[in-house]
Amino acid sequence: MAIGPRLDLRQSQSLVMTPQLRQAIKLLQFSNMEVSAFIDEELERNPLLERDESIDSPAAERPALDQMPAQPTGTDDRVTEDSGSYDSITALSGETMATEATAPLDHAEYAETYDPGGAGDGQRSGGSTSFDSDDRGIDDYAEHATSLREHLGEQLRLGFADRMDRLIGAHLIALLQPTGRLEVPVGALATAMGCDIARVESVRQRMMRFDPIGMFATCLRECLAVQLAEKNRLDPAMATMLDNLELLAKRETRRLMALCEVDAADLADMVAEIRRLDPKPGAAWDATPLIPVVPDVLMRAAPDGGWLLELNPETMPRVLVNQNFTARVLPKASRDDRSFLAEKLQTANWLVKSLQQRAQTILKVSAEIIRQQDGFFRLGVSHLRPLILRDIADAVEMHESTVSRVTASKYIATPRGIYELKYFFTTAIAGTHGGESHSAEAVRHRIRAMVGAETADSVLSDDAIVAALRREGVDIARRTVAKYRDALRIPSSVQRKREKAEPV
Repeated sequence: MAIGPRLDLRQSQSLVMTPQLRQAIKLLQFSNMEVSAFIDEELERNPLLERDESIDSPAAERPALDQMPAQPTGTDDRVTEDSGSYDSITALSGETMATEATAPLDHAEYAETYDPGGAGDGQRSGGSTSFDSDDRGIDDYAEHATSLREHLGEQLRLGFADRMDRLIGAHLIALLQPTGRLEVPVGALATAMGCDIARVESVRQRMMRFDPIGMFATCLRECLAVQLAEKNRLDPAMATMLDNLELLAKRETRRLMALCEVDAADLADMVAEIRRLDPKPGAAWDATPLIPVVPDVLMRAAPDGGWLLELNPETMPRVLVNQNFTARVLPKASRDDRSFLAEKLQTANWLVKSLQQRAQTILKVSAEIIRQQDGFFRLGVSHLRPLILRDIADAVEMHESTVSRVTASKYIATPRGIYELKYFFTTAIAGTHGGESHSAEAVRHRIRAMVGAETADSVLSDDAIVAALRREGVDIARRTVAKYRDALRIPSSVQRKREKAEPV
């Protein structure tokens, strides 16, 4: 056999991840907010893309899901259960997808209406005497909310006359945690500022009486103590209880009564007084408002007993491809301009098709999830079936990774509330004597219900919960019950018995 260089020709197949294919995969797993941000970036980069403003009509003018015709235009998937009962899932996607349309552009009209200053009609650089073009909302006139640091800074300027004390107080405010706690040791702060520890501590003690009371505390005990002192309720018994907060958390009332030298009635009053205090006095000031979850899919019961399913029109991006503009400009453009327009036209068409495919895939996967979890939507969490990605992937003829991307960060609004699509995928727990398996989420719901129905004389241990579940056909181990109980933040049976037996 001769040894030497040679040329061989081989033919093989391989999957090449083009930039467009890679972006289409990312687009599939984007949430509605991420898709909107991506569309905004594409609208800025691509002059051939336009946002479809013609369908921004008020929500009240759109027909309700149950008032739509039985055979809508668009994708119509009807699924019938194997049991023979008529159960239909209609997926409506006609007007919720991005569409490819022609939007003619008149250059003369565009040049006439174009306002480089963004002032609009009737408004020039010198201003306008009319309020018709004022696009400011009522929120622009609302009073500016004072932040916690601004509120404390005002009290600092009024409470201290010495410049050095104000400087120390400003450092304390800068190091304050959002909850109102001060985690930096006073000694370290004094060393960094080059001043006496006693002076820093004196300023901190005075600032602990600022509104809200309890700020700048280094621990929970100190935070509660200053609030009780302000109410003139910090007696020796209360101070002893603050020194033993861990016993209060464990409901060890007998030891607390012995340490505080009080009876059960006095201890109950002391505990009630502590519960009225604020352990995090700074948390309510700069609390970030909760952002409501906007569902990607809307679901409602149909008049025929099935389900109506559609993409949320408020979150579905709608873009147009201005092909007429391209057809008029392309023949007159230079070679470089033609290359640029051809590239942008291809990108715009790809984006529209990717959005359409994304919408159809989300609807298809959501419809199959609803079909598989029909018992949950009709009867509740106890009828949630075990479900994995492979079950949905086999039913819709997709890969498991595709189903995982579709269900990531996607929410569906159902008659039972808003749920993430990932919520419906739960592991299976085997049934006793080879019976039907049970969903882990349904078992957790059952454990929560059993604990919630306990009384002071019937607290269930983990072994008792295991025995009760096995009588119901769930083959579960004791360590699994303990793991689920910890995940549900349910204390042990000893702790629950102590909480139910004691009045505090």
